[in-house]
Amino acid sequence: MSLNWKEIDLILSELCLENSSIQKIRQPDFRTLVLDLYKPKRRFSVLISLAQGRTRLHSISKPVKNQVSLQRFAQMLRSRIQGGRIISAEQIGRERIVRVDVQRAGEQTILFLRLWGGAGNVIAADQNFTILDAFYRRPKRGEISGRYFNPRELIEASQARRTEDGRVFEVRPFGKSTGEAVDFNTFIEEEYRRQEEEEELGKLEQKVRSLVERQRRFIEDKLEEIRDSYTPEHEIERSKQIGDILMAHLHEILPKSDRVQFPDFYHGEETVEISLDPSLNGQQNAEKYYQQYRKAHRKNERLREEIANLEQSLQSLKDEGEHLFSIEEPGEKLKAFRSFLDAYQPVKGGENKKTVPGLRFTSGPFTILVGRSAQENDTLLRQYVRGNDYWLHTRDYPGGYVFIKHIAGKSVPLDTLLDAGNLALHYSKGRPSGKAELYYTQVKYLRRAKEGKKGLVIPTHEKNLSVQLDEKRLQHLLGHAKG
Repeated sequence: MSLNWKEIDLILSELCLENSSIQKIRQPDFRTLVLDLYKPKRRFSVLISLAQGRTRLHSISKPVKNQVSLQRFAQMLRSRIQGGRIISAEQIGRERIVRVDVQRAGEQTILFLRLWGGAGNVIAADQNFTILDAFYRRPKRGEISGRYFNPRELIEASQARRTEDGRVFEVRPFGKSTGEAVDFNTFIEEEYRRQEEEEELGKLEQKVRSLVERQRRFIEDKLEEIRDSYTPEHEIERSKQIGDILMAHLHEILPKSDRVQFPDFYHGEETVEISLDPSLNGQQNAEKYYQQYRKAHRKNERLREEIANLEQSLQSLKDEGEHLFSIEEPGEKLKAFRSFLDAYQPVKGGENKKTVPGLRFTSGPFTILVGRSAQENDTLLRQYVRGNDYWLHTRDYPGGYVFIKHIAGKSVPLDTLLDAGNLALHYSKGRPSGKAELYYTQVKYLRRAKEGKKGLVIPTHEKNLSVQLDEKRLQHLLGHAKG
């Protein structure tokens, strides 16, 4: 609900804008202007919102985040009235149009703030009422540069279209908050902040639930795909058995044979027909089967690790979701929702908003990166960490890599090391035990394993760290994940 005329009158009487200097003009978003003002012994900011249904004017006590670059109208105001002085500010009749006269270097500018719920606007005119520019340019209303603007005519036209509906406008009840007297400006600021926070929370909650569900389906589909490509162990073992049978009968294999038949001592001396490469001798063909065995065995090991990591990611996603929806304080919940969406939400064009894979956390001034799969671990190692960054990993359990980003001139404090250690344990198979031994070292002391699995490294100069899972520490970290 927008402000009514009585509420606007009360706000203006509390603000006492006359003789205020305009120090700065800001535009936090596409619907809002903020004027930073100064009077002797008093600095304050005034917000002008043109949001539909929430059109309003009031002072603000808390900072407003800039979400857009300075737009055309705000740039014009900076060049025209920033540094000027407000001569007068009053509401015109009962029509929710505020006239603000500003003087700067002998030049007068008139701002008309039309605080109508469905047609709000800010119009800047010179002393002859010629429009200099408008926040929203509306040619059909004549609200464009160079046109004549007379709010009295606008009010008369509006009154002619309006029929009496018997409404009586009153100021919303306001009184005490947290035991202290509150003026109407403060009450209105808190009221609209609460409404906007509730509205944003509702929208974000829907997005988070939808995103959690999409991520869950994605991980489950990936798990199914990997499990389908998993080679049964008996098939892998059979390649080794064929190699053993060939080695037992090397003297019987004729040169350039493409197939042979020998007793299968693994299956009760049944005869087995074995395909051979005629360009290889018997021992080379046996080695070829051994290679198939080793290759399939390594592949299955990689797949098992991928499956373990994906299962861990699925559990972590579930835990993150439960944690997000268990937060009760609206402000904290809002921060947590935004952080979660920043980490996962795709942006226009189909590209992911996060450029760094895995998850990103903060511990004091330090950034902690966590890879949750072999692919994320490998990508972080190759592209996003440097030699002086620290690497942590559980000693006896498979799990994600955790990196602490180096800050020049700063050593990593124990508290940050414990934060990273808890994350390493949380994103590992050792999590159910609640404790684990970790090793850590700088990235420059990691050596890639030759022909090893993707992302596999061997640490040197490593140190040991014993970690016991600290749920309070962990929940604080998970609630502030940045992604």
